[in-house]
Amino acid sequence: MRLKKQKRHRRSVRFFTTCYGFRSPFKILCDGTFIHHLLVNRITPADTAISNILGAPVKMFTTRCVLAELKSLGEAYSESLNVARDLAPARCDHEKRKSAVDCLSDVIGESNSEHFFVATQDVDLRRKFQEIPAVPVMFALRNALFLEPPSQSQQQFAKAAEEERSRLNELEIKMLSNKRKRSLETDEQADEAFPNETIVDLKKNVSTRKTDVKDKVQFKRKKAKGPNPLSCKKKKKDNQKPVAQKEVNENVETVRSRGKKRKRSRKPKNVATATD
Repeated sequence: MRLKKQKRHRRSVRFFTTCYGFRSPFKILCDGTFIHHLLVNRITPADTAISNILGAPVKMFTTRCVLAELKSLGEAYSESLNVARDLAPARCDHEKRKSAVDCLSDVIGESNSEHFFVATQDVDLRRKFQEIPAVPVMFALRNALFLEPPSQSQQQFAKAAEEERSRLNELEIKMLSNKRKRSLETDEQADEAFPNETIVDLKKNVSTRKTDVKDKVQFKRKKAKGPNPLSCKKKKKDNQKPVAQKEVNENVETVRSRGKKRKRSRKPKNVATATD
């Protein structure tokens, strides 16, 4: 439940920042009923609680007429008066004291040029401000704070303003018509210069002109590459043994021949004496 509430509040804040140009730190314009409710339900510090709801730092404001109204309510609202005096003063040009409802209505005006979030417990005042396009409204319920979602009239006004911005103004329409006239004139000049050529031939001639301006992005085509010449090289046949191996074989053969002992045949001595 808490996560859904937070998402709903962030969606409302995103609507006012996108469509009406609200920026942080957000300015909160409080009346006496809202300040008194914060104290009674101990929602303190108030700026931290409101910044958690809006997801951005805030600065709280009030007016001199609100202070005068709290002062007139007597001792029961003395603590609320002391807290309200610590808030930043919003510009209020009323020489004579007005009610908080009239004072806040004059400060907000028809367009809320100061981009105030209005915080009040007055139900009628909340409904009144929801009819003004760029006025987000806050209120408290027991020890919880709530941000009113954008009303139907606020959403319709934002949609109409977006459609108005998307339309062409008079200057843009004039520039577009002049550009169209110039393109028609160039086509007529081309027809006069090349009366016997068709449109296809003209396009071919234009495309063959060497200019630095390109109408379309030209991509380089990859050409078919041949095989690697090193991979196609034939291997050499080893018909002859290496010279070093041949010398080693000859040395081995000479060592073997030297190692063999020569056998001598001797005649027997008896044979020699017999002959004598």
